[in-house]
Amino acid sequence: MERIYFDNAATTALDAQVLEAMMPYFTTHFGNPSSIYSYGRESRLAVENARKSVAKLLNAHPAEIFFTSGGTESSNTAITAAVRDLGCRHIISSVIEHHATTHTVEYLYHNGEAALSYVKLLPNGHVDLEDLERLLAESEEKCLVTLMHANNEIGNMLDIHAVGELCKLYNAIFHSDTVQTVGHFPFDLRNTPVHFITGAGHKFHGPKGVGMLYINENVKIKPFVHGGSQERNMRAGTENLYGIIGFAKALELASAGYEEDSSYIKSLKVYMMEQLKKNIRGVSFNGDPLGRSLYTVLSVSFPKTEKSEMILFNLDINHICASGGSACTSGADQGSHVIRAINNNPNQVTVRFSFCKHNTKAEIDSVVEKLKELI
Repeated sequence: MERIYFDNAATTALDAQVLEAMMPYFTTHFGNPSSIYSYGRESRLAVENARKSVAKLLNAHPAEIFFTSGGTESSNTAITAAVRDLGCRHIISSVIEHHATTHTVEYLYHNGEAALSYVKLLPNGHVDLEDLERLLAESEEKCLVTLMHANNEIGNMLDIHAVGELCKLYNAIFHSDTVQTVGHFPFDLRNTPVHFITGAGHKFHGPKGVGMLYINENVKIKPFVHGGSQERNMRAGTENLYGIIGFAKALELASAGYEEDSSYIKSLKVYMMEQLKKNIRGVSFNGDPLGRSLYTVLSVSFPKTEKSEMILFNLDINHICASGGSACTSGADQGSHVIRAINNNPNQVTVRFSFCKHNTKAEIDSVVEKLKELI
């Protein structure tokens, strides 16, 4: 039986053109970018061309783009630097952030380095911007606001410009985890009021183990990883050469295909919603799926029955890949902190389906047929 892969928010398949761009750097162009002979200079040039390409696609300056090991390192770096280097003594976040953010802000709070407040959520899972303004206005300390651009489990999208303007008004630092949106939406960082954003190659058909951190040119921070002088003294360690080449190529392809791909993937999401409503009684959707939402993610709650409690296991047996929430917590048995925060209903089981350009309506039909048996 063919496998149906509906977990693209966890990771995506590597695009063949990306692999092709990376291959020479696995084989013949293997020089260390820090070496001064020609092999090294070739590699250095490739890294800097990738940086220029990424910067151009995000409308940023190349000096604002730093390559990392992924979204988690990027968020850790930005949040820690805001507290230790930029004087933020009060962190404002939300309870539905990715653990890369949540665990970092909790660590800094428990370490006594910053106060921590959580902004209220509206019933549909969106951040309450009035409450955010209240927290900023009441704070006596300089604030770091860290709120994700799009939630990886329910798909809700933040109004990044509105939050950025509020941060400007109250002289706060703004970090946004954009791992689910870089490569899925166009960015214009020249005209977006944000200090830090993050990206991960494997979320848009690039390689795993490589990410980026955008640091606005007006922000000066110290390195998070110490050692060599790589990434303009900002991130020590030999560069992930082929990863960086792959990241830039994947972002280039994603940007070129944005109009066509986003509209096709959105049609799959809407089609699945319609088919589930038509075929399964008591089904509901989390977040704001047809409003300000990621076109790639659909979070579905099914009525809890003896059968449906084992739903992820049974989908897996039937060669269907989906997740109960974030992939980073799929091994933990306490379920999703995001779903608990917005829909704490013990009589429901939640599955996240997430789509890419390779999925089809025929696959959705197969999954819906299988779900009818399993629920």
